[in-house]
Amino acid sequence: MSPIIFNALRACLVAALVIGTSACTSGLDEVRQWVAAEKAKKGPPLQPPPVIKTFETFQYTLKAPDDRDPFNVPFDKSEAEESTAGPRPDKNRTPEPLEAYPLDGLKMVGTLGAAAAPEGLLKDPEGVIRRVRPGNYVGQNYGRITAINENEIQLVELVANDTGGWVERQASIALSDDKK
Repeated sequence: MSPIIFNALRACLVAALVIGTSACTSGLDEVRQWVAAEKAKKGPPLQPPPVIKTFETFQYTLKAPDDRDPFNVPFDKSEAEESTAGPRPDKNRTPEPLEAYPLDGLKMVGTLGAAAAPEGLLKDPEGVIRRVRPGNYVGQNYGRITAINENEIQLVELVANDTGGWVERQASIALSDDKK
C-alpha cells in the first residue's frame, strides 16, 4: 500500500470519527434538562426514626447470708466425681483427615464393598471423596463410625457436658441426593 493511499484512508477515518462524535452530542441538551427536572422534584417525606426502648436496671443483692447466688453454679462433689467417670476422647490418638470438618459439612455419596464389610464414601467441603470404615473418626466432636449401610453412616459423638464430663450422642450422615 502506497503512503498516499494510506494517508488518504487515515484522513477519511479521522473525518468519520469527528462527524460521528458530533452526532452523539446533539441530544445532550435534552439529557441535561431531564437531570435538572429530576433534581428539582421533591422526594417523599422521611419516616421518623424508631423510639429506642429504655430498660429498667436491677441491682441484685443477697437478702440473707444463706441465699444462693444465681450467677454462680454450685459445686457439687458428686457431680465432679461423675464428670471424671464415663467416656472420654482419646487425646493421644492421631486425628483423621475428616475430623477437621463439622459433621454437617460432610456428605455421604455412596458405599463400596460387600454387606459384611461395607465402606462408606464421604465427600468433604473441599470436594475430596474419602473411604471410611466402622471405627474411623469423622466430625469435630470425636465422632466414631459404628455402622455403615447403603443409606446412611451411623456414628457416636462425644460431647462435653456442663459439669466437665463427656456424653455420648448418636448421629448419622444420610446418603446425599445432589449430584454436585
